[in-house]
Amino acid sequence: MEFKTLLYDLEDGIATITLNRPDALNAINMDMRHDFTALAERLFFDDAVQVVLFTGAGRAFSSGGDLSHFEQDWRTPKFRANSRRLIKFFDDLEALEKPVIAAVNGAATGGGLELALACDLRLAAEEATLGFRENAIGLIPGIGGCARFARLVGVAKAKELIFAGTMISAQEALEIGLVNKVAPGERLMDEARAYARMLLKRAPQALGLAKKILNTVANVDQTSGILMEGLAQSILLKTEDHQEGLRAFREKRKPQFSGK
Repeated sequence: MEFKTLLYDLEDGIATITLNRPDALNAINMDMRHDFTALAERLFFDDAVQVVLFTGAGRAFSSGGDLSHFEQDWRTPKFRANSRRLIKFFDDLEALEKPVIAAVNGAATGGGLELALACDLRLAAEEATLGFRENAIGLIPGIGGCARFARLVGVAKAKELIFAGTMISAQEALEIGLVNKVAPGERLMDEARAYARMLLKRAPQALGLAKKILNTVANVDQTSGILMEGLAQSILLKTEDHQEGLRAFREKRKPQFSGK
């Protein structure tokens, strides 16, 4: 299917999704919300997709929710139901048993930053800025931003930045653990794709279960977390990729994983 607000490219196992409303700084409007819903189906069920990479067209990653969305005369239950569509997409990215990378090429604020937070790894261009500015219109990050931000950078830092509505530089985002790597803007996509290609050489099921465990262990006690690790390990022990990894180690060669 064709997307109205996204560019979709699948090449050699890497699905690159470009938010494509550059004139609106890739603000998330209703069409993009519908596109996200359709995109989730493709990412989950297309076996050719092994790694997912998000970026933005033009000079922004995403400026967040389109202001026109908040200017409607919403009934609160309908507003919450509509928000649920976006919440579900971000939850789906976390649940997807495939690595998801955000290449933050410019400003990422509001829902745009919430999208990046729902990804597994974040690479940022040197000129990128990140933050939540909802306070300026009397709102808060409401699509998982508070929860994911606090979990990633700590409650105190999250309060500091959300209360003030501060946009921070890519370098500061790196220092507080909000992004994993900073690169010159002209090299950002090359760096992101290089990392994605490295992940293609890893055992897909092992990546998927590692992601699932790591996303869960922060919310459970240590005993439960270790139990989950053991269950996941017992599943991976029976995969063809595990046997291939053992053979490759014995034969002193690089493994050729198949995802089986």
